[in-house]
Amino acid sequence: MKMINNGYNSSFNSNSVGLMSNAAATTASLSSSASTTNANSQSQGLKTYFKTPEGRYKLYYEKTHPPGFLPFSHGKSFSQVTLAQLKDKPAQAGPTPSSNSSTSASSGVRYAAAKFLGVGGGNGVRAIGFAGNNGTGKAVNGASRSGSLVGSNGSHSILNPNYDGKGTYLIFNVGDTIFIGDLNSPDKDPIKSLHFSNSNPICHAFDPEAKDGHDLLIGLNSGDVYSVSLRQQLQDVGKKLVGAQHYNKEGSVNNSRCTSVAWIPESDAAFVVAHADGNLYVYEKGKDGTVDTSFPVIKDQTQFSVAHARSSKQSNPIARWHICQGPINNVAFSCDGIYLATVGRDGYLRVFDYLKEQLICGGKSYYGALLCCTWSGDGKYILTGGEDDLVTVWSMEDRKVVAWGEGHNSWVSGVAFDSYWSSPTSDDTEENVVYRFGSVGQDTQLLLWDLSMDEIVVPLRRCPPGGSPTFSTGSQSAHWDSITPLGTLQPAPSMRDVPKLSPVVAHRVHTEPLSGLIFTQESILTACREGHVKIWMRPSSETQSSNPESLVGSSTLASTRVGSSTLK
Repeated sequence: MKMINNGYNSSFNSNSVGLMSNAAATTASLSSSASTTNANSQSQGLKTYFKTPEGRYKLYYEKTHPPGFLPFSHGKSFSQVTLAQLKDKPAQAGPTPSSNSSTSASSGVRYAAAKFLGVGGGNGVRAIGFAGNNGTGKAVNGASRSGSLVGSNGSHSILNPNYDGKGTYLIFNVGDTIFIGDLNSPDKDPIKSLHFSNSNPICHAFDPEAKDGHDLLIGLNSGDVYSVSLRQQLQDVGKKLVGAQHYNKEGSVNNSRCTSVAWIPESDAAFVVAHADGNLYVYEKGKDGTVDTSFPVIKDQTQFSVAHARSSKQSNPIARWHICQGPINNVAFSCDGIYLATVGRDGYLRVFDYLKEQLICGGKSYYGALLCCTWSGDGKYILTGGEDDLVTVWSMEDRKVVAWGEGHNSWVSGVAFDSYWSSPTSDDTEENVVYRFGSVGQDTQLLLWDLSMDEIVVPLRRCPPGGSPTFSTGSQSAHWDSITPLGTLQPAPSMRDVPKLSPVVAHRVHTEPLSGLIFTQESILTACREGHVKIWMRPSSETQSSNPESLVGSSTLASTRVGSSTLK
């Protein structure tokens, strides 16, 4: 295949956005903040933008943990980022702010709360300690007690009555603390922190369609899992989880670390938790699980198997999926919730029909472990990244690898499709569809890619029956000779058998290895494993940059369930 390289390589920026003591900042103040950002970067010889065929992306905001924060046991976990959009507060939850209440005013309230908590302001003073007094919690809604994993600041919760109950937030973990930042605020520091005294949070996921308020999952290094209401955490000014449901308490079901959590689409009451021992558990949200949940011994660790709890009405978890030997590094559901993809330390992608509990297809990486995976919005393609430095494109229709992206110089730690981008050359025909996706790696680079169906996939499908595509070497590829049988895990294809992609953009965005990537309607978010997040404004959004609320838009996260996972 012809290599395409538009040459939009750019250097890196590790500057800091100037903090603002008043969240009701004017346009002039925002401009001053941006000027400070540019000045800091230029003094280091770094750029705050990168060019793409559609225009220039500019660094707009940065988010990070408080300057005085010293993460405990930081090496045990890498920072992951989750984007959460809260809709209007339900009427029964309390009085609704008046229609003329400005978002900037509510941001000011959040900022004041942050100053009170010692997690905002950016004044260089060391933040107040996040450890609780006695490390105890109380039973909530019949669920298990919060336990000593969550810090406590007293027996009574202090509520913030002025919190407006809506907004878009960044959730990220650093060491033993979960931080929550206001995405639409120029303030660099978070507005909320949640401390875990005995174990580090590893992964988290948000469900924007949750009906009972519990929309945030948090998985810990100890194996414990919590579900909480994000709105409730923001309303409380304390530093402990409020109203949490506790699952797998103290490793009662599985004592290996959580590696990934995900809400099951189209199922408000269920989620899955992956563990480092190769097992995945299905939970029902809110169920007490007072009955001892035990599963039969796994007879063959190399084979996929599913076991159900004896009493699904009283047990939680309700099912155990044994996926592989060794850690499951990431899980992802297709948008319709029908298919589940997993990647693991053994280097295999596995795709399951979740409803039928069947292995559909999968295959081996070119080398080493796979660390991340994601689905295209139409469910036709899966991206994976891992220790072979490649971004691999899998086709659900062909059940094969259809392209390899070459451009990273180290492990690929995050992949995502950009569902808000559209190609100027794309039309309504299936053969001319172009997908934009991105990847980040431990080489500190963000790479953007364009996958054109007429250049890669369609010609391969037009081969004569039983034939194979011919590449520049003139040799034929056994990789395309036959249809992969259902339920087959394929070996890694030969390097010559798979078309290669080159990135349209390669930009070094952080000084530390990267761990996360999220696309929104107006921006691209990149995160490094040390807990620094950068927001890059799209070219089409530059004219709106003076309005902080335009950063994500009202429909950015319409019905997307986003989560995160750990790297191994």
